[in-house]
Amino acid sequence: MENIQTKPRVSVRRIAVAGVFSALTIVLTLVPSLGYIPIPPHTITTMHIPVIIAAMIEGPLMGAFVGLMFGLSSMYTAATIYAGMPTAPFYLNPLVSVLPRILIGVVAYYVYTPLAKTLKNKVVPIISGAVAGTLTNAVGVLGMICLLYARQYVEAIGVNPAGKSLLVIIFGSTLINVIFEVIAASLISVPVVLALRRFQK
Repeated sequence: MENIQTKPRVSVRRIAVAGVFSALTIVLTLVPSLGYIPIPPHTITTMHIPVIIAAMIEGPLMGAFVGLMFGLSSMYTAATIYAGMPTAPFYLNPLVSVLPRILIGVVAYYVYTPLAKTLKNKVVPIISGAVAGTLTNAVGVLGMICLLYARQYVEAIGVNPAGKSLLVIIFGSTLINVIFEVIAASLISVPVVLALRRFQK
């Protein structure tokens, strides 16, 4: 059974780890083909993965901080690299691009930790945390878009909303993206978290 620390204490090591994952987030932002993969009118992201791993290794506070870096990078790319994409303007709002990203690490940690404490299998808790964190990102971002910009967003992606549920259109249009992001987060998080856990011991 894993030795999981539940107290979100701030230590030099945790700050250093958060710094490393934040630096990785910046690198992924500056290399868009790695961090944000454009499939117009949407993008598939891998930016949530460092947030999830940081939270599992160093707790929800550090996960939230790396998530903040992710959110700010999302605003930056919406204003610069992908400014021409029809959905980019919606991501300039921090309620859409920042707030849900802060919650990724918090949710991932609180799903992962109880399972890691009770299950002998080390892989299931990591995958569960990765899936929960990824869905937090997708549901949080799209939920805020639905709340604030539903009709404008549907029109921006070129769908005629007449007689259709805006909620179904918005979530349905990104289903493939979310599936890819869940798979990527699970496949990458498992070996990285297991390796870092061994290093901690």
